[in-house]
Amino acid sequence: MNVTSLKTRKFTKIIATSSLSVLLSLTATSAFAFKQQDKIIAGSDVTFFPYEYMKDNVPAGFDIEFLDGLAKVMGKTAVTVDTRWANLIPGLRGNRFDITNSSMYITKDRMKVIDMIPYLKSGESILSIKGSAYQPKVPEDFCGHKIGSMAGTSWLQQIQKLSKEHCVANGLKPISISEYPTDPQTTQAMLSGAVEAQITDAAVARGVVQKLGNRVAISSDSLLYPVLNGFGVKKGNDEVRTALENGLEKFKQTPEYAALLKKYNFQAPTQKDIDTLMPH
Repeated sequence: MNVTSLKTRKFTKIIATSSLSVLLSLTATSAFAFKQQDKIIAGSDVTFFPYEYMKDNVPAGFDIEFLDGLAKVMGKTAVTVDTRWANLIPGLRGNRFDITNSSMYITKDRMKVIDMIPYLKSGESILSIKGSAYQPKVPEDFCGHKIGSMAGTSWLQQIQKLSKEHCVANGLKPISISEYPTDPQTTQAMLSGAVEAQITDAAVARGVVQKLGNRVAISSDSLLYPVLNGFGVKKGNDEVRTALENGLEKFKQTPEYAALLKKYNFQAPTQKDIDTLMPH
């Protein structure tokens, strides 16, 4: 083999190696960016009125409208992928969607596996059958009673801890907790007598009362376990996280943002709320 031929082969190998490196780099980058640059694809459990629910076979509710407005100022279109609650974080980590948009509370455990961007302040309320003898005001009133909740919620750990450290420690009966796949199924369980009361998001509780009229009532008289709601973003996906944070700041300056909060009687988090409630 002559020298010229050897040099040519070496040069070709260098070009091929370089091209492969560029291809791998582009692939790695695309794995941590928006799935489609003109869209925000969001995973959502569309069973949680008034945050997200189906209306005329189309996703509706505060979170859906909020993401639509946010996407608009970002020059994108929001797309909702309906999935059940237990599939949201695995789906996000598996690149099924860009973000979770499902009134997800920001907790320390969740932030260990995904990044979260706060956009709303919330908390819980207690629902009971209107006119029934059992009208719990605070979670401490749950001792010895059957309580229903949607599975996978952040307050379940707090209720379980309360049962052990308050109820049992003070010689009271433990709290019996029944978990259901969706919030409406939990309400149905209460209506059928399977559980005595239900703990759920405060806005969801208001929505249940609105839907069911005089059949149920909010028995708690203050916001329980104040918390921040947040979008979920896959860890390491800095492009999506930064774009959402910047877009959120722009959206806050629009009249649509204020109108949406007023429409649903929701509360935007203050910087003090974020400093206090954001897990560290």
